[in-house]
Amino acid sequence: MIAYSRPRTVEEAVGLLVESGGDALPFFGGTTLLDLTKLEVLTPRRLVDLRELRADFRAIWRDSDGTITIGGLATMAEVARNPLLRAEAPAIVAAVREAASPQVRNMASIAGNVLQRTRCPYYRDISWTRCNRRVPGSGCQAIAGVATSHAVLGGSAACVASYPGDLAPVLAALEASAVLMGRGGRRSVPVDGLHRPPGVTPECETVLAPGDLILAFRVPRCACLRRSAFVKLRNRAAYEFAEASAMVALDIEDGVIRDARVGLGAVATVPWRSRAAEATLVGMRPEDAAVAAANAAFSEAVTRPDTAYKVEMGKRAVIAAIHQAAAFESEHG
Repeated sequence: MIAYSRPRTVEEAVGLLVESGGDALPFFGGTTLLDLTKLEVLTPRRLVDLRELRADFRAIWRDSDGTITIGGLATMAEVARNPLLRAEAPAIVAAVREAASPQVRNMASIAGNVLQRTRCPYYRDISWTRCNRRVPGSGCQAIAGVATSHAVLGGSAACVASYPGDLAPVLAALEASAVLMGRGGRRSVPVDGLHRPPGVTPECETVLAPGDLILAFRVPRCACLRRSAFVKLRNRAAYEFAEASAMVALDIEDGVIRDARVGLGAVATVPWRSRAAEATLVGMRPEDAAVAAANAAFSEAVTRPDTAYKVEMGKRAVIAAIHQAAAFESEHG
């Protein structure tokens, strides 16, 4: 039996989650959580419904210092059609529009999207008994099994499951922060540090403590935000998770890149920011540095026979995103 609660305040929600420890889970749209509960991958004793809090944590606005705040309970659809984000942060809008289906985007919150679980079949099917994320210390059958969807960056001997989301790598590369509410009150953490690399404890997927809720994301002002592009490569054109994705944001003056941000999706165990690719781009012309930046982004990739293709796909996504961002800059100044 799963208990159900629908708190009316964020403080009440945090209290319920803290009281239940790891046996309670929050949800809004439930587009991933309910699937995993039905599959018995997750077995919460209590579900805490956050929909009563929506009015307080759905707004999207820009502060006087240029920081853009996106409420954690804004739906993906609301983010995709928001005029401020469409004008100021095109890569965020593109990443959300490319995700899931219209029905899911109408239901799913941005916070839930960023916290979505891996699509690794060895994690999602409990008939596979050895999964360190699901059963700590049991082993990882994916490493020796069919691994076409798995990570080539950030893996370990304990886990090679890839992070599947489109939006979180974009936010990580743009140096966004997540505003949290927990038992100790409000605090912020960088999105780039929100998810934990698997290491030897892949069951610890994020830095969130029991009771922590994401109230908002804050995207700081930067010169390259408007000149950003998102490229997603996948097996079909709609309602499909990426095989590889890339976000590139560029600040270009007189044809030379002054600042760059590069985020990678579906190729790493966590939302991935490639500082090596960024360093390769700065001081160069986009057309001269695209291939070198793509190579730098995957210079530390570790592949298996089933995942070697992801390196080439990832590089092509980076190159395409660089060219798109550069073209956007030249067209829109």
